[in-house]
Amino acid sequence: MAKILHVPLHPSPEFFEEVCQYTSQDGVLAVATESFYALAASVRSPTAVNRVVELKGRSSDKPLLVLIGERSQLDSLAASIPSWAVPLLEHFWPGPLTCIFPSRPGLPAPLTGETGTIGIRCPGDRRLQSILRETGPLTGTSANRAGFPPLTTPQEILKELGEEIDLILDSGPSPGGMPSTILTLVGAPRILREGPISREAIQAVLAKGGITLPEGSA
Repeated sequence: MAKILHVPLHPSPEFFEEVCQYTSQDGVLAVATESFYALAASVRSPTAVNRVVELKGRSSDKPLLVLIGERSQLDSLAASIPSWAVPLLEHFWPGPLTCIFPSRPGLPAPLTGETGTIGIRCPGDRRLQSILRETGPLTGTSANRAGFPPLTTPQEILKELGEEIDLILDSGPSPGGMPSTILTLVGAPRILREGPISREAIQAVLAKGGITLPEGSA
């Protein structure tokens, strides 16, 4: 049964050490984001990433989102970052914008779905950011089985998934809301899913660099 560990406002070194013990040993965690709880596993562990896929019961060709705690962690995941995309990252990260980049080789296959691309987000929740800075990038797919609604409390997660995950980081009930906006940065920019960050807001930033979103974006 999964252990529940409360996430304090100002985590201690001992707290981070315990969390990192789980992520470094192929563990699967539940962590709160600014919308729903997510299933978190180290992207450096193919075993842990595959555990997430099996737990979700989803096809392995559907890529898993990755969460990072700071921009410096992007370099180990993305093969390249277009110069015109840098203002977007500076403006909207941390926040509910998932960007799709060309992926670096050698990453666990479920992170890319063998598409050659990877979806990455720097979340707005400060406690999660601090955890990610210590653990390194983690998967960020919603904490639920495929076809079922996301789970929003540690108690729900313990009941539904507690036998199959290792640690639940209790930050209280998650607020829910819209899932992140998804923007591909591979080739021309294109919105794949519009969420809390609108097309208009993205276009306003891109326009400063002379870039226009093509017609037909979400």
